[in-house]
Amino acid sequence: MNVRAITDADLETVAELAATDEAALLGRPSQIGSADIRGWMRRVDMENDTWLYEEGGRLVAAAWLEQADDLGVFVGIVARGAKGRGLGRTVAEAGEQRARDRGATRLHAVTLEPDTAAGELFARRGYAAVRRFYEMAIELEAAPDAPPLGDGFALDVFRTEDAKPFYDTLEASFQDHWEHHSIGFERWWEEKQRNGFDPTLWFLVRAGGEVAGAIQNEAGRNGGGYVATLGVVRAWRGKGIARALLLHTFAEFYARGVPRVTLGVDAENPTGATRLYESVGMVREGAAVVYEKALT
Repeated sequence: MNVRAITDADLETVAELAATDEAALLGRPSQIGSADIRGWMRRVDMENDTWLYEEGGRLVAAAWLEQADDLGVFVGIVARGAKGRGLGRTVAEAGEQRARDRGATRLHAVTLEPDTAAGELFARRGYAAVRRFYEMAIELEAAPDAPPLGDGFALDVFRTEDAKPFYDTLEASFQDHWEHHSIGFERWWEEKQRNGFDPTLWFLVRAGGEVAGAIQNEAGRNGGGYVATLGVVRAWRGKGIARALLLHTFAEFYARGVPRVTLGVDAENPTGATRLYESVGMVREGAAVVYEKALT
């Protein structure tokens, strides 16, 4: 068994590994591509916090760890033909040890909901399921019309000078989101300008001199367009801002020849986001489960 760090050159192969596993677990074709893997690993130290397991020149597992304050977030995937040999335990042990070395006091492990074998492995290792996230999608047949906003509101495209208020709006919006960890504007802005940055897919709603809501979208993710972040400041909620931003996003992707749009949402989101997404025609395509373990 050869174990090494994941490199940029491996992302397509890792995407194939993840897509094959997802397709088998969900019983449908997977849309995962290398852009999705890059997006998931955006804040990962690839040199030190990733693992690629090869056997006889064949990829049998991949894993990575992300650190956020005292929390480590770990993802591991074992190839279909390599399951049932204890490799999942080996991968989990590597992630746990690295999280401890980095000073994490808690570890989250993420897996697809139908992967009961992974859930049983985590339970044996002292984890408990703490959260569920839905993957939601829509296949557009026409460009929807965004509902009109009330007086004093204006929907606009992002400009470079909007970067700080855009960030501040998302930060304020996500203060009540489960496990939100701030990274600071400078790091956020540097991060967002990498890997296919397209500000023409970022939109905001202005309320006078304030940014009341913002949406950041990405192309080429999960087989189409992807809503990476959508947030409305608490004081401006209930005024149709999120719906307007979402439907405007749908129309923009459709105009670009991209009828498929997806996003991920916390099943227990306190703002009722899941109901909003269902009300505009999005459906659940799958779910991921987050397991938590205290590290001692």
